[in-house]
Amino acid sequence: MITPSQQLFINVAVPTLRRDKRIIGVALGGSYIRREKMDEFSGLDFTVVVNDADYEEVLNERVEIAESLGDLLASFTGEHIQMPELLICMYDDPLLHVDLNFVTTEMLGSRYDNPVVLHQIGSAVTDALAKFPPRAATPDLQWFEDRFWIWVHFIATRIARGDIFDSIESLSFLRLNVLGPLILMKNGFAPHGVRHIERDCPEDAQLLTQTLAEYDKTSCLRALKAAANIYISLRGVNKASLFTRDKAESRALRYLNSIGGKL
Repeated sequence: MITPSQQLFINVAVPTLRRDKRIIGVALGGSYIRREKMDEFSGLDFTVVVNDADYEEVLNERVEIAESLGDLLASFTGEHIQMPELLICMYDDPLLHVDLNFVTTEMLGSRYDNPVVLHQIGSAVTDALAKFPPRAATPDLQWFEDRFWIWVHFIATRIARGDIFDSIESLSFLRLNVLGPLILMKNGFAPHGVRHIERDCPEDAQLLTQTLAEYDKTSCLRALKAAANIYISLRGVNKASLFTRDKAESRALRYLNSIGGKL
């Protein structure tokens, strides 16, 4: 459930944003959509809808706008997730993680869910949400298959060489970009990395612990073998629709098994 601190921030932020006549709507997404899943650790995901003619001006002033909402400790933009319009913020008193996504009505077509509208001028936001339905966040399974066994072989070479930190980070990459999304999708959730996977998919999340490695070659090798087995199991649900890279799979697994005898 939403906490008093989160609600306090919303109570200050929404009236402040609505006083800016260039802003035609404010909505909240993320955990707020299903408030029963919010807890004290949840951030707030604001969508700030801006009039087309004022968009560039508002974008240039977004840090100042963020500062007007509370005690802004730090912020940065979201180029690392291909969302340069997003301002990722940390506020104090209360200490909160807050995302401010500045968009036009047309840009609402790039969303993955339907946020809760807290303010709008006329019906601008609800009309845009109805016109541009959310995109289904469905990963390209062939994209995974075309790459997975190359990644397995690459990580195996890092383990064999003794690049343990590199191997551990590469295993994390597989969990975040392949195994986690496939597990979430299998269980009917949006395939966003490993987000909330312990809460939403506890049995599969427990299985995923097999891919965690200690700072040790043997541990990394065991974790990589587990990752390969989990991928094969998850892929099996959709295998009929894939062009499977059988030769690459066979060769990568043979190489992986050959390393065990050399450690």
